[in-house]
Amino acid sequence: MSQDASMSRIKLNIIGLSSGQSNGSYTLILGEDKGRRKLPIIIGSFEAQAIAIEIEKIVPFRPMTHDLFVAFCKTFNIQIIEVEIYNLIDGVFHAKLMFEVDGESREIDARTSDSIALAVRFKCPIYTYEDIMETAGVIFNDDIINEPESETIHKQPTNDLASKSKEQLETLLEDALMDEDYDKAAIIRDELNKRK
Repeated sequence: MSQDASMSRIKLNIIGLSSGQSNGSYTLILGEDKGRRKLPIIIGSFEAQAIAIEIEKIVPFRPMTHDLFVAFCKTFNIQIIEVEIYNLIDGVFHAKLMFEVDGESREIDARTSDSIALAVRFKCPIYTYEDIMETAGVIFNDDIINEPESETIHKQPTNDLASKSKEQLETLLEDALMDEDYDKAAIIRDELNKRK
């Protein structure tokens, strides 16, 4: 492959967020915009939660760290314009935030999980390079993301929520948000949405 081809940028979309093999880890699955390859990235539970609550549009009781960063950026007129996953070293993805401030373009090195948590908040694109997709990209059946051992955070079993009244669910949702249990809040919110 030519150097130009290996350096060509590929736009990625968030496909899913699954519980990982080890306790407390999750797999963030990014898919190429025009292709079948997926890029699985292992992230921590805090970052997974930060990504999930923004995707699910759950408003936390108090601002989370990434929300605080967004408020800071907006206060000082800083706009993140894209996230770039630019390297893979010893199994660790490296990313940077590309942003604009006072009409100037700048970049900051950041953890990939934090970068993506911010990308969903700023609604900015995520990119990587062909050589990274060649090294770490995989093609698998769409069913793999939906298997029981890799359920997405917000698609866990609803247990007895179906038997609860709308008022009971709203109370449970408020309690979950107060406790900052956003996984549980997403499940309850899904049950409430089914009844609309």
